[in-house]
Amino acid sequence: MFLRIGTRRGRRQIGAMKNIALVAAVATALVGCAGAPSDLLTPVAATAEGASTVDMIVATTRRPASNPAELYTGERGAGLTYTNIVVSIPPDRARKPGEVNLPARVPGDPATDFVVRRAAQVGPADFDRWVRARAASVPKRRALVFVHGYNNRFDDAVFRFAQLVHDTNAKVVPVLFTWPSRANVLAYGYDRESAGLSRDALDEVLNRLSRDPAVAEIDILAHSMGNWLLMETLRQMAIREKRLPAKISDVMLAAPDIDVDQFDNDIADLGSPRPRFTLFASKDDRALALSGWVWGSDARLGAIDPTAEPYKSHLARDNVTVYDLSKVQSDDSVNHNKFVKSSEMVQIVGDRFAAGESLDDSHEGLADRVLETAAKGVGAAAVSVETSETPGAQGSQVR
Repeated sequence: MFLRIGTRRGRRQIGAMKNIALVAAVATALVGCAGAPSDLLTPVAATAEGASTVDMIVATTRRPASNPAELYTGERGAGLTYTNIVVSIPPDRARKPGEVNLPARVPGDPATDFVVRRAAQVGPADFDRWVRARAASVPKRRALVFVHGYNNRFDDAVFRFAQLVHDTNAKVVPVLFTWPSRANVLAYGYDRESAGLSRDALDEVLNRLSRDPAVAEIDILAHSMGNWLLMETLRQMAIREKRLPAKISDVMLAAPDIDVDQFDNDIADLGSPRPRFTLFASKDDRALALSGWVWGSDARLGAIDPTAEPYKSHLARDNVTVYDLSKVQSDDSVNHNKFVKSSEMVQIVGDRFAAGESLDDSHEGLADRVLETAAKGVGAAAVSVETSETPGAQGSQVR
């Protein structure tokens, strides 16, 4: 093909080639992350010295699988179901924070791999009993709900959530909400529509937790496309009830695949009072660059420069705490999973989260640890827009 450099047609051709290259690069990177073996959910009876476990409840709108080693497929189920899963995590000497060590073949070895110890489908009443029993052993009776993103198998979501709970040392009632995803980079549209179809189910889970007297607080962490599902769900809850449940205290948005204008609209509809919002964004997020190209969006929330207008003013107006992870170092080739793959960020946030404190506390502690980490040569763990109390703090409310 002959390009007429300097002409309007030539510029269009070059732009199209860049977009194709972007799609190919991101798709290749995402496919490269999806090479894990299947049938990972068969319970393993073996144990290993130093291994630990994460006991979670999983709420899902996926279709149950005929294969018990898979549990759930990427197709849409007939309704909301619950499963209790216990994940074994290898000893700390066998892995570093942020890593999910999957077996090269099944069954895995609990001394080196993430494996399942127990998996059993339960009913709504069992869900309530499990939550109450777990909450009784948690100091602050705090539940953590995790909503995964695009291109996730069921086992991807289970093991990633187990890693998050373990590595952050979070003393919480761990609840995973997983929606139908075909785990295929070419199924973006299917995943997006499946997320939308899961709003009522996520609404039901959040309301169920809110009504339970055993639960005192609910924190929610969503990643990528899961943020779109979460914001739409919170919006419909707020519109229906005129406000959100008071127990929902913190909402953490990691690399949100949401159009900035839609986020402005959604957060306005939540009314007041509303939960504390924390945004983890990275300007070099290549997966969100691809999403923006697909949607023709000027900006995806998870890839904005929070120091630039109008984002800075809008985030300040909405009291959103921002962590810019653009300079965080991780082994994520598309820079879309820094929040969970950067061992330093997991440890820093985990120190704070495990203490039961809000992530929007910009005073002593988190900022100092980020700076200390950067000073050790790890790299700037987060770049602040502007701090409210601590000079040079790396995460704060935008002013």
